[in-house]
Amino acid sequence: MSVAVRAGGIRREFGGRSVLGGVDLQIRRGEFVALLGASGSGKTTLLRLLAGLDRPDAGEVLVPRARTVVFQEPRLVPSLRVLGNVALGLPRGAATRATALAALAEVGLAGHARAWPATLSGGEAQRVALARALVREPGLLLLDEPFAALDALTRLRMQDLVADLVARHRPAVLLVTHDVDEAIRLADRVVVLGGGGRLVLDEPVALARPRDDADPGFPVLRRRLLAELGVAPAGRDSAA
Repeated sequence: MSVAVRAGGIRREFGGRSVLGGVDLQIRRGEFVALLGASGSGKTTLLRLLAGLDRPDAGEVLVPRARTVVFQEPRLVPSLRVLGNVALGLPRGAATRATALAALAEVGLAGHARAWPATLSGGEAQRVALARALVREPGLLLLDEPFAALDALTRLRMQDLVADLVARHRPAVLLVTHDVDEAIRLADRVVVLGGGGRLVLDEPVALARPRDDADPGFPVLRRRLLAELGVAPAGRDSAA
């Protein structure tokens, strides 16, 4: 499988403080990588560098030309209807409307094409944001805590939707999240940013899909990741 993302020796400073201190990361085409780390560890900084929204102070970033980002907030344009938001940035042509409608159907919102963003629930708005990102068939999909503002049930449904969409479209994916269980449920690999802005763990997730926390391997991996994050597991994990 070909490499879609290659970051080597990435360094980034802000106000004399090192946020990324020499990050090396590769993501293959079709691979889903989750990025964990404490607040302020540089997760979003790395995502912004891969998105082309910032530049490193040192190092090399090679990414696909077509890349899209889904943020925690859907960031829909309020003056455009849902269909217009999905089609935003697509080349104008005879097939533009049909392409955008197909993307809405993929996320279960075929009947919302003429709705205004203000009328959508949080989960619906985030599905529109996903449709807008995937309609461009990106080589790299960047997800910056896209489910953090959703309620628990909607979050689980969105995780399932993302897993399904990624399996169909096969972009390289980097998901920034604080949720260890979310990382295990979705990712092929989990990487952890530690102190000094360096990757301290790169762990394959060798669990059968669909992932279930009843799988004996799930809590084992959860404990390993929490330990790298400096968090003491609680409840059943601490007694296991």
